[in-house]
Amino acid sequence: MVTPLRIVVFGTPAFAVPTLNELRRSRHEVVAVVTQPDRPRGRGQKMAPSAMKTEAVAAGVPVLQPERLRDGTFHGTLESFHPDLCVVAAYGQILPQRLLDLPRLGFINVHASLLPRWRGAAPVHRAIMAGDAETGVTIMQVVFALDAGPMLARTVVPIGLDDTSTELEARLADIGARFLVDVTDRLAEGPIAGEPQDEAAATYAPRLERHESEVDWARPAAVIHNQIRGLQPWPVAAAELRQNRVRLWRSAVASVDDEGAVPGTIVDISADALVVATSPGRLRLLRVQPDGRTAMAVRDFLNGHIVAVGDRFTPLAARS
Repeated sequence: MVTPLRIVVFGTPAFAVPTLNELRRSRHEVVAVVTQPDRPRGRGQKMAPSAMKTEAVAAGVPVLQPERLRDGTFHGTLESFHPDLCVVAAYGQILPQRLLDLPRLGFINVHASLLPRWRGAAPVHRAIMAGDAETGVTIMQVVFALDAGPMLARTVVPIGLDDTSTELEARLADIGARFLVDVTDRLAEGPIAGEPQDEAAATYAPRLERHESEVDWARPAAVIHNQIRGLQPWPVAAAELRQNRVRLWRSAVASVDDEGAVPGTIVDISADALVVATSPGRLRLLRVQPDGRTAMAVRDFLNGHIVAVGDRFTPLAARS
């Protein structure tokens, strides 16, 4: 029989919520949640809690929100919960060694990639933008180095040709949460021999930057399609059409090349798509968001905007 563990969960965004809930449904006890302090969010920049805090409060789990993990008061508070194990799922800060040494079983992390590929803050987005055919979840022991600890378990997840980062991340969150509970049960029974990562094979997934939203139409259609899929929910791929910013939410790669058209030019308009020349290829835009509006199907966009074959999408940087 598995001995129940006292667990503290570190996490901030929605990705961490399934891990919290699966652990709460397990035989183990979640004694506290550590999450980032409330931050300004949305257009009004009002202070708002993280998704993890909202879920923990609703479940009656104590919540800790330290500004600095090296703070002695926080360390003492965490120690008072007597955790056997700490679990990390997209917390958002580097953990100091003193903290890693606190629970008797250390820290383990739910990471949304097949390590050592895509260490870092945006593994799901970078995998899609790179055109990877598969990704997965790795449960690893946390060490004082970026996502470099021994791997306790890995599971492979295919990436669909039209998966967005939002959709894939939600799927990985659910898979990872269930996978994490299995690993936790095994840890409760005894040590797990971790597999060292191959440092020579490591790649990194840095945080997304706002400038990455700009679309360069002189790239292949498949590359732009991956950019559109991978930059969700932020910063979202975007371009200008008739001097108006348009965010791009859904696309598909067309099978027809258009060697003669200037990249970014609309070469065809159907009831449900704007077909845009790239280099090489054509990209079908299916869902867009004009400035000041919500995202909409191209059919609805065409009902309220004058667009013609020969109009051209231009990079945001081209605005005068």
